[in-house]
Parts: sequence; C-alpha cells; structure tokens
Amino acid sequence: MSDLHNTETNFEFPCEFPIKAMGHNQPGFEALVVGIVRKHAPELSEGAVTSRPSKGDKWLSVTVTITAQSKAQLDAIYLELNDHDDVVMTL
Repeated sequence: MSDLHNTETNFEFPCEFPIKAMGHNQPGFEALVVGIVRKHAPELSEGAVTSRPSKGDKWLSVTVTITAQSKAQLDAIYLELNDHDDVVMTL
C-alpha cells in the first residue's frame, strides 16, 4: 500500500503508532491487550509491546506499537479495546 495522507488525522499511512491501554494489574491483562491489537495488526514486531505497572501496582499500562495502515484500522483497534470490560482507558 502506498503512503496515504489522511486529512482527518494528519497522519501519513503507513506509520508507526503506539496504542496504550490501561487496566487493573492482573494476570493476563497484557495478553488480552496484545491479542486484541494483533487481530487488527497481525505483523507485530519484536519489542512492540511494553508494560508498566503504576506506582502502587494496582494498574498496568500496556503499549503496543504497530505499523498503522489506515485510520479505519486504528478506529477498529480502539473500538474493540474500549468495548472490553477489563480495559479502563486507552490513549
């Protein structure tokens, strides 16, 4: 796919894009976030995922950096993440 400029987002696709999701620091939260993102961006690279617990260890922030192909792809990822009960916030 060639680079496409999206005037709605001011991004040129494809582009590197970090997706961040936050939820309770519980077993499986990172895998849940990665699984959702991977459905829409199956070509995740080595080192694409980073996680960071909150200071009190109650919350976990998971960042997955993808090569975004389109605004529609990003919208689909964020919709699915936000629809999941375990995801408290996305950025």
